[in-house]
Amino acid sequence: MKNPATFSHKSVLLDEVIESLAIKEEGIYVDGTLGGAGHSSEIVKRLTHGRLIGIDQDEDAIRAASERLAPFGNRVSIVRSNYEGFETVIADLGIEKVDGILLDLGVSSYQLDTPERGFSYKEDAPLDMRMDQRNPLTAEVIVNEYPREEITRILRDYGEEKFAANIAKHIEAARQQKRIKTTYELNDLVKAAIPAKMRQEGGHPSKRTFQAIRIACNRELEVLEDTIDCMIDHLNPGGRLCIITFHSLEDRIVKNKFKTAEHPCICPPSFPVCTCGRLPKGKVLTRKPILPTDEEMEENPRAKSAKLRVFEKK
Repeated sequence: MKNPATFSHKSVLLDEVIESLAIKEEGIYVDGTLGGAGHSSEIVKRLTHGRLIGIDQDEDAIRAASERLAPFGNRVSIVRSNYEGFETVIADLGIEKVDGILLDLGVSSYQLDTPERGFSYKEDAPLDMRMDQRNPLTAEVIVNEYPREEITRILRDYGEEKFAANIAKHIEAARQQKRIKTTYELNDLVKAAIPAKMRQEGGHPSKRTFQAIRIACNRELEVLEDTIDCMIDHLNPGGRLCIITFHSLEDRIVKNKFKTAEHPCICPPSFPVCTCGRLPKGKVLTRKPILPTDEEMEENPRAKSAKLRVFEKK
């Protein structure tokens, strides 16, 4: 296990996030995916009498962020939780509304670069992939115990994997012989299931499969879908929700949720006035997502697929 002090996650779109949050010196801000506190340390530097609440489900992240943010004393509260528990977290701290919220989604550099966490197809390690080590559901459980049809669905829906059915078929055949326990064992099955010609395209053949299983293991899309409205509801007027996504599935959810929050009316277009009573919660500040600069992408290749969308509460 790496020393948690080495928990590094190069903060993607850092300047853009700080600008988008429009930080007030006395405001209350929530970082729902604290990680190594890269974004949070910049947020809290801008607070005088304000407060930062950092939330993360990863034990190593909590340890590293606590160390990094210790100099800021009682301006910072750190809570180990999934950000879906955001409402309970702030209520327990006696807070009802906040001035800004940040979500930096996906897997951190630390998690990818710590082989024993099982996130990376580039290292041989146990099939784990849990962002919260308390979670009983591991990638190994999904691969060995989920029905073949469900594995096909996961790979197709969460990984957009064209060969989902064939990979699931190979997994089912292999696990009847012995339990699939490591990332390299899964790699071999994926490789065998994808035609050689297709393996040359689009990077590592296991990339989409690993993404899909990780998303399923951590319920990433469900949590995002179920939490955005609640976060918007707990913003003060003028408060902002900033969300960084790393693949199209996440981005689509954020885009659609923000759009609905801005234009919630479900009345037929022919109605002269709104009768559904659904009022706008605010406005989308990013008609198109904010993307990393060429310089940032060159310096940090993992930033290439990042997109930032921002919503401002009415």
